[in-house]
Amino acid sequence: MLTRRFLLLSGAATSAVGAVLVPPASAQAPKRPAPAHPPAAPGRSRRPTDPPPPTGSPAQTPVGPLDTAAKFAVAIDYNTGATLLDKDADVSMTPSSMTKLMTAYIVYGMLKAGRLRLDQELPVSERAWRMGGSKMFVPIGAQVKVEDLIRGMIVQSGNDACIVLAEGIAGSEEQFVELMNKKAQEIGLEKSTFRNSTGWPDPEHRMSARDIAVLARRLIMDFPEYYKYDSEKSFKYNNIDQQNRNTLVQKGLADGLKTGHTDDGGYGIVVSAQRNGRRVIVVINGLTTMHQRGEEAERLLEWCFREFEDVVLFTAGDVVEQAPVWLGAVPSVPLVGGRDLVVTMPRGWRNKAKVSVEYSGPIPAPITRGSTLGRLTVTGTGVPDVSMPLLAGADVPRIGLPGRAMAVLTRMVTGS
Repeated sequence: MLTRRFLLLSGAATSAVGAVLVPPASAQAPKRPAPAHPPAAPGRSRRPTDPPPPTGSPAQTPVGPLDTAAKFAVAIDYNTGATLLDKDADVSMTPSSMTKLMTAYIVYGMLKAGRLRLDQELPVSERAWRMGGSKMFVPIGAQVKVEDLIRGMIVQSGNDACIVLAEGIAGSEEQFVELMNKKAQEIGLEKSTFRNSTGWPDPEHRMSARDIAVLARRLIMDFPEYYKYDSEKSFKYNNIDQQNRNTLVQKGLADGLKTGHTDDGGYGIVVSAQRNGRRVIVVINGLTTMHQRGEEAERLLEWCFREFEDVVLFTAGDVVEQAPVWLGAVPSVPLVGGRDLVVTMPRGWRNKAKVSVEYSGPIPAPITRGSTLGRLTVTGTGVPDVSMPLLAGADVPRIGLPGRAMAVLTRMVTGS
């Protein structure tokens, strides 16, 4: 017999595992919410927290549509992987210098594997020296430390630094790009095709906003020891001091990651910030000015922290339900989760969320600890569906033959 029970939710805390996604458009609020701030009055500058003028279709979020000046946008919760905002996040686009996150990922992987050292020096080729765009200004024929090249790539957005790293690791930029595309497939970047290590304009060099967010999350998660370079506000090399182009890093509002700009792609940025144990990643692209890019990134980052929270529904090993047992040495078995169940929810979610437990009971003995016996599901209007299996929290042996006979007889007489 299928048993389904609804549970009341009591406590909540912040943790670091789980995942939810933006619900389909049909499940979202049909009306656009009123802006959090009135439009800017004539004669004054728009504040970073003011909503931008509408441009095209709004972004989709679990709490309703949200206007953004970005052509492409996505925001995810780092802890859970939840998508908080989506505007053409899976559409192929020009990533510009945000490409350098993939170059960094390959470099960090080489360092972690011991195939590269921070104090190792790499030669500067003529090709690297001649590379245009943003530069670290490495001298031709010089030997440059890997750590300096990383800073030149991340802080100064140096295209020349990327070429030196690519040639030093793979022998040529073309062979390094093969490593980039292979790694992209391994970590699930479904809309990414790399043609260079820098983000230099190429019609076949593409990423999606979601791929950039996924890559940023993996970079922070897999290489926390090297993520520190992203928060540096300036770097001086060859007597040239350059400021980090990430204005949110300059303001102390974010600790990474990268900006980008080309004529084709417009102005873009991927930022990440952590507050009270919760980290958010925002990617936007297709903005018209550097100033607009910084303002919009700041506004969306603040919106993510304000509108959502990470909620611990159950921790691993918590007893969610006691399920009745048939012909067991004990009358019930605890149903537990095999992991923490943490979800990213809109604030005020408790009034809308519903948690249910399903299992077929009574459950016949013998029962082995850890075996899957049921499922816990979270649903609700505006609350993304989440579910996880429920496991047996203990072994339950079968009772002996006399006991089984008595149990069967009792059930025949009483019907229970």
